Amino acid sequence: MAKQRKHIKVTYSTLGSPDPLLHEYFEEDVAELKNQLGKSYNMLINGEWVDGDGAFENRSPINTDWLLGVFARASADHVDQAVAAAKAAFPAWRATPWAERCRLLDRVADLISERLFEISAAVSMEIGKNRLEAIGDVEETADLIRYCVEAMRDNAGFDRQLLSESDQHFNRSVLKPYGVWGVIGPFNFPAALTGGPTGAALIAGNTVVLKPAAEGSLTACLIAQCIQDAGVPAGVFNMVLGRDEPGMALTANPDLAGLTFTGSYDVGMSIIKSFSTAAGYFRPVIAEMGGKNPTIVSDKADLDKAALGVMRSAFGLTGQKCSACSRVYVDTVVKDEFLDKLVDLAATVKVGDPTEADTYMGPIISADAYQAYQRYIDEMSAGQILAGGETLETENGYFVAPTVVADLPDDHRLWRHEMFAPIVAVRAVDGPDEAMRLANGVALGLTAGMYSEDPAEVDWFLDNIEAGVLYVNRATGATTGAWPGYQSFGGWKGSTGSNKAAGSWYYLQQYMREQSHTIVG
Repeated sequence: MAKQRKHIKVTYSTLGSPDPLLHEYFEEDVAELKNQLGKSYNMLINGEWVDGDGAFENRSPINTDWLLGVFARASADHVDQAVAAAKAAFPAWRATPWAERCRLLDRVADLISERLFEISAAVSMEIGKNRLEAIGDVEETADLIRYCVEAMRDNAGFDRQLLSESDQHFNRSVLKPYGVWGVIGPFNFPAALTGGPTGAALIAGNTVVLKPAAEGSLTACLIAQCIQDAGVPAGVFNMVLGRDEPGMALTANPDLAGLTFTGSYDVGMSIIKSFSTAAGYFRPVIAEMGGKNPTIVSDKADLDKAALGVMRSAFGLTGQKCSACSRVYVDTVVKDEFLDKLVDLAATVKVGDPTEADTYMGPIISADAYQAYQRYIDEMSAGQILAGGETLETENGYFVAPTVVADLPDDHRLWRHEMFAPIVAVRAVDGPDEAMRLANGVALGLTAGMYSEDPAEVDWFLDNIEAGVLYVNRATGATTGAWPGYQSFGGWKGSTGSNKAAGSWYYLQQYMREQSHTIVG
C-alpha cells in the first residue's frame, strides 16, 4: 500500500526544508531499507523481472557490512534480448499519440515523487549522499521528466506547418523518434541521470534500454518499478544490470539507434568515436563527460560569500560531482583572507554517515576511489595542504577529509585531471586576465563560477569564460546547483557530445529527428 505523505520539495538551491516531517519520513525509510538488506533484485526485460548470468553484490560505502542487495548480472545475450524487446515494442510506442506518452510519463514522475523518501534512502545508503542531496537527486528526476513532458506539450508534439506555395500545397516539419535508445548512467546521480534521460527518450517516442552504474543498481531498480507501475507497456522500457560488460554490449548492438552517456571524458570520447559511425551513418550520442570547474574570485568579491560557495561546491557529495569546484583563481590582494575563510569552513564540514541529519559529507564511493584520493594527496607534496589531506579511520567505510591545497605548480596534472574527490586547489593571480587564461586552459568546460561585486567584471566573465553553466556570486554553490527549468545544464568543449543542455529549450529535440512533408492535392 502506498504511503500517504505530505509532499516536501528540496532543490539544490535550497538543500533544506523547514518541515520536520522531511527528517521523519527519511529516517523511517532508511530504517525500512536496513531491514531489507541482502534482498535479490532482477533485471527488467520485455515487462518481466528476469534473472541474470550470475549475480553481483552492492555494498554501502558508508559501511561495507551493509549488503544493500544482490543483483542479477546481465550477459551480452541479456543485453541483446533487451534491445530486441525494445525494437519489437517501438512501432506501437511510436504510434502512441504523444499526448498519451506524456500522460504515462507524468504518472511516472508522480510515482517518483510519491516514493521520494524510499528512493532517496537508497541513494543515500548506496552512493553516500547526505539526506538533502539524496532527496534532491530523486526530486530532480521527477522534475526532469515533467520538464520534458511540458516541452512536448508546449510544442504540440513538434509537428509544425511550414510555408506553402499555394492552397494546393501543404508543407510541414515533424520531429520523429529514432528507435531503440540506450541510456548509460553514472553512479553519482543514480536517479536523475538515469531517470531523466530515460524519461526524455520515452516522451519523444523512443523505446529504451537502461544500463545504470553498478553502484546505483538499487536506485535504478526503484525507478524502473515506478516506470512499470505507471503502465508503460512491456518492452518499451528495459533495464540491464552489471558492471562493464553490459554497457559495452549495449553500445556494440547494431540495433541501437541513439545513446545517452554520462561519465568520464575518456570513456565518453571512445563511445562517440565508435558508436556514432559504426552503422555506416551518424547515430546520435548525447554525452556529458565531466568537468574541471574553475571559480574566479576578484579583489572586489564578497569573500564570505565566495568561501561558502566554493566550500559547498568542492565538498558536496564528497567532490564526486561533474560540476564540483576543483580550481580557484583568486586575486593576490585577497588570497590570504579568502584562504583563511575557506580553511575555516572546511574545518566545520561534518564527515560521517550521510543518513544522519547533521552530516554534510559522506564517504567516497569505493575502495578504488579511496585509494585514488590517497594518491592525489601524495602528488600534492609540491604544494601546501592547508586543510584535510588524510583518510579518516572508520571501521568499514571509505571516509576522507575535505582538502584545500594552495600553490601547486602550474604544470601539475591535478590542475587538469578530474579527480572526483573532495579536493580544491587554490592559486593566486595578478588580475582577471591571468585568471581567465588559466580558467579556460583545460579541455573540459562544464561549469564555472565568479565572485565580484563589480558589474563590469561580471559582464567580462560571462563574455569570456568557456563553460556551459555559469554562476555569479552564488553562496549556495560556486559551480553547482542546476535545476530543471531554472538553469540549463550542459557543457562546452570536452564536456559535451552535443552542445545542448538538459533542463532547457533544446534538450528534448535531441531524441528526435526532423522530417519534412510536402503534400499536393
